[in-house]
Amino acid sequence: MNKLKVGGFLDNSLVNGIGLRSVIFVSGCTHECQGCHNQELQCFSYGEEVTIEEIMDRIKKNLGIIRGVTLSGGDPMEQPQNLMQLSKEIKKLNLNIWCYTGYTYEEILNDQDKSELLKEIDVLVDGPFILKLKDEGLKYKGSSNQRIIDVKKSIEQDKVVLLDI
Repeated sequence: MNKLKVGGFLDNSLVNGIGLRSVIFVSGCTHECQGCHNQELQCFSYGEEVTIEEIMDRIKKNLGIIRGVTLSGGDPMEQPQNLMQLSKEIKKLNLNIWCYTGYTYEEILNDQDKSELLKEIDVLVDGPFILKLKDEGLKYKGSSNQRIIDVKKSIEQDKVVLLDI
């Protein structure tokens, strides 16, 4: 089974998407956002290689209490093929998937591997963190340029549809 480079895992969190969620922090990010709150995860060699099966075992231990899984990092879009496999396994458990990325929705659509992963995601928080646009009053995002996108509706309507929170 394929492996992911993972820098951390939270069994349950209330701040990484709507409802109680498990959070996977993948390693690797090329955006180098000033003020990044997970700066150590920018390094592609940070953390450990973990099989998708090992991650799924951990998620399954939280079934019944979590509403979904959040892919964070680093940047999950840096490991799209392996995360697509993981996302399909998560979907089999009827859990929703949020994904935080420094890429914009439009950039993701222009990359075949990333756009394939996007199809498995329910909510995308897109765009780089911009320190001068930081606003601690924002829900589920760090800076005002970032968008919380309802991916399924966006694909259906062929335009960005923001999640109503």
